[in-house]
Amino acid sequence: MIDLHIHSNASDGKFTVIEILNHAKVRNIGFVAITDHDSICSQTQAVKEAKRANIKFVTGVELNVTFAHPRFKEGKPVSLDFLGYQYDPADNALKNKLDSIAKYREERAKKILFNLNTEFEKENIVALTNDDFRHIEESVDGVLGRPHIADYLVQKKIVKTRQEAFDKYLVKCDVPKYPLFLEEASKLVRKAGGKLVLAHPNDPHGTSLVALTKFLEEQTQIIDEKMLSFIDGVECWHSRATIETTNHYLTFAKNHGLIMTGGSDCHQKPIIMGTVQIPDWVANQFE
Repeated sequence: MIDLHIHSNASDGKFTVIEILNHAKVRNIGFVAITDHDSICSQTQAVKEAKRANIKFVTGVELNVTFAHPRFKEGKPVSLDFLGYQYDPADNALKNKLDSIAKYREERAKKILFNLNTEFEKENIVALTNDDFRHIEESVDGVLGRPHIADYLVQKKIVKTRQEAFDKYLVKCDVPKYPLFLEEASKLVRKAGGKLVLAHPNDPHGTSLVALTKFLEEQTQIIDEKMLSFIDGVECWHSRATIETTNHYLTFAKNHGLIMTGGSDCHQKPIIMGTVQIPDWVANQFE
């Protein structure tokens, strides 16, 4: 079995690297990638632990990219996710850029908390303090993000679930993400010896091309016109991908000589590692 899209607690997953690999072993997943959001701090450990567990491992990361197309959404930018694979985790340019993004995430989180307090004041909810921010930071092993704030709001009983935190507050109180553009993301990953793959392109509930158009043919036109020179592949199998989506992107990838990847996008709540049926030949693309 194969799963090339898993998140650890270095971003917004619940498990450590060792816990992920232990679950992979139990579930007979023989080829794994851990793809934390804008973070590669877990990769060196993961390479060593995967070797010890006799699991084939490829380095991974999920980069959030700012993207726009003049024919869609009036040319306004949207966020898209791209998966970097098989890069050298010791590459200085990649590490330095991700360090800058991590620093920006902390500044962004403080601004989001300020916006939250503005909303809380309207509802007579006690404001979050610097101590609250420190508690949120302490809950993060890697890169701080909105899911960590959402979990803290659950812990404080302000909301019941992470989803409610987003629906009620975090979407409204958001602050723009670090502006990483596709050309730069591609250059960083490729110069580090890696491959860049468009993640979950038709995910209706995630960061995807659905933000520009829900039509598959138009999505692949966008890729054809604006992305082909910067990407090496497309994520064709995903836990929220329909058969129609998978087949459409498989055909597109084959016609354009792109690699085809897949994964569960598991954050470990629930544990869905290995639940996406990905053919064995996908592993051969990384040899």
